[in-house]
Amino acid sequence: MVTKFLAALSVVVASFAPSGLAQSTGNAERGAKLAYTCLGCHAIPNYKNAYPSYRVPKLRGQHAEYLVLSLQAYRNGERSHATMYANAAGWSDEQFADMAAFLSGPLVKAPVTAKPIGKLPEAAQTCVACHGTDGIGITPQYPTLAGQHADYLERALTDYKKGGRKNAIMGGFAGQLSARDIKVISAYYAAQRPSLDTVNRPTRR
Repeated sequence: MVTKFLAALSVVVASFAPSGLAQSTGNAERGAKLAYTCLGCHAIPNYKNAYPSYRVPKLRGQHAEYLVLSLQAYRNGERSHATMYANAAGWSDEQFADMAAFLSGPLVKAPVTAKPIGKLPEAAQTCVACHGTDGIGITPQYPTLAGQHADYLERALTDYKKGGRKNAIMGGFAGQLSARDIKVISAYYAAQRPSLDTVNRPTRR
């Protein structure tokens, strides 16, 4: 049953883009000034969310457009996280685009000859439609997962499964996963290289 569901879902996912008002390319210089509060968590390697405890996501190398969509989701209450809601609530989409341009930096790109690390878990077959076997999002609206903290990926999938994050496609997929599936998928994508990284703090002049 699960296998049939995943096979059918992969067709839908391949042609479905996340909802949201994606913005044009932002201004990273402006974004560096706006995003200074973000650095208190996202510029510290292995910094952990207080409760529940998991490492905050690496953003360096992520698609800027995806970061904008994520910030919009926190602002709109589509993702449940009190601190992120408080930080996102007062910003405009244009400001989100500027912050995302700074936080993302150069995109993670896999060499043409690169091969995935390890064997793709059976439970992750549908993930490939959006995130590839190497964990690099196939469009700017889909997140790159390569090298992301495994415990953060576990938390995100669990939130989709339980409704803490509201997205029809991810909710339908994650709802079919067991706790073990979530752990195995997260570990696989966390092991992929090249990897996302922690945001760099701007150098002082």
